[in-house]
Amino acid sequence: ESGRGDHLAANVAAAVRRALVEGKGDILAFLPGAGEIRQALELLAPLARTAGLVLLPLYGELSLVEQGRAVRPDPLGRRRVILATTIAETSITIEGISAVIDCGWKRVPCFDPNSGLTRLATVRISRASAAQRQGRAGRLGPGVCYRLWSPGIEHGLQAFDRPEILEADLAGLALHLAAWGSGDPEQLQWLDPPPKGALAQARTLLIQLGALDVNLRITSMGRAMVAL
Repeated sequence: ESGRGDHLAANVAAAVRRALVEGKGDILAFLPGAGEIRQALELLAPLARTAGLVLLPLYGELSLVEQGRAVRPDPLGRRRVILATTIAETSITIEGISAVIDCGWKRVPCFDPNSGLTRLATVRISRASAAQRQGRAGRLGPGVCYRLWSPGIEHGLQAFDRPEILEADLAGLALHLAAWGSGDPEQLQWLDPPPKGALAQARTLLIQLGALDVNLRITSMGRAMVAL
């Protein structure tokens, strides 16, 4: 992962330098996570000092003040380079973007039923996500998107992202269903039903923790957990 992160940060930094020469306006670059963003910031810092650029990170762990700086135009009118995770795909609107640089990767939580733990995995984005990212460029005028992958990779991308419910730890969902009195998910209408195996494992865990009884009814301990 560290080697891939270094490679991605270097490629994005090179693409930023190219976009600065080939166009005007602010640049939005997508990277998988905070680690790669910090690496790209270090690589671009000398250029920023000489060219009078503003380098701005944008990811979920930042404070609202720091996120606000990345979203709003620079008060001194300086050209911005915003290095962001998937938070900038749809969650936040950023003004003044004329170029998007897309590394083609993202970081997502993946639940491992064998270990019962959730880990972060770096995976290829879908074609739908690529279209969302591309659409961030030039909303108020002409724009360009630099995609840092080959046509062969393009053909192998999934059409859409897998729904989170198919990858997530379902213990929280199972607990809330019991709290709501809807312990049987088949009685509800879902865009994507929760996988039966993952749901069964979640219920087993909740019984072991004392949050559900053997009849899958919520206990006082379970209600205390929901209140948290």
